[in-house]
Amino acid sequence: MSRFDLSLYLVTDEVRRPGLEDDVIAAVRGGVSLVQLRDKTAPHAVVADFARRLKARLDPLRVPLLLNDRVEVARMIGAAGVHIGTRDMTPAEARQMLGPNAIIGVSVSEAAHLTRFDAKDVDYIGVGPVHPTRTKPDHAAPIGYSGLAQLCAASELPAVAIGGLTCSDAVGVRKAGAAGMAVVSAILSDGDAEDAARRLRRAWDDTAILAAE
Repeated sequence: MSRFDLSLYLVTDEVRRPGLEDDVIAAVRGGVSLVQLRDKTAPHAVVADFARRLKARLDPLRVPLLLNDRVEVARMIGAAGVHIGTRDMTPAEARQMLGPNAIIGVSVSEAAHLTRFDAKDVDYIGVGPVHPTRTKPDHAAPIGYSGLAQLCAASELPAVAIGGLTCSDAVGVRKAGAAGMAVVSAILSDGDAEDAARRLRRAWDDTAILAAE
């Protein structure tokens, strides 16, 4: 059995947003299988404090916590791993810092990105954006399902799709070969994180048979 499950992957918004911690836990109750803490602007100390609290609540639920980019913070708080971009620390450097058991993911939006790291240093790739998304204004050009399928096929690593995904994308994402869907707004902007996660989880699980047809 894999030590992590990409099927419903929650990426957070800013840690200083009121209610975020409770929303993440509610989303896990609804079916989220992995959480990435992403905040590009807050100081390390603020992120570390929030991450410690969140990890303490996620650990009993057996849901891994990854940090976006902040490898030092991940090591300091004992997070399960990190997700890094193509312009950040290399996966090999992150692996050296975090050890062999850490979960390390890398963002990929084009085939050339797959040549920038050794697959032995990486556990999964985050592929996208599939659609335009407001949660990351500087994102690369959307790749659609066809681009997602090409990148999934080009890598031996499991892939999680990201970028403006909703319940209606479950079949297309699964048919493209991804192991799961990564979402931000579809859960955290819904108003009821648990219900939103439950609907996404149901959509993903229900499309297993449809995607195989």
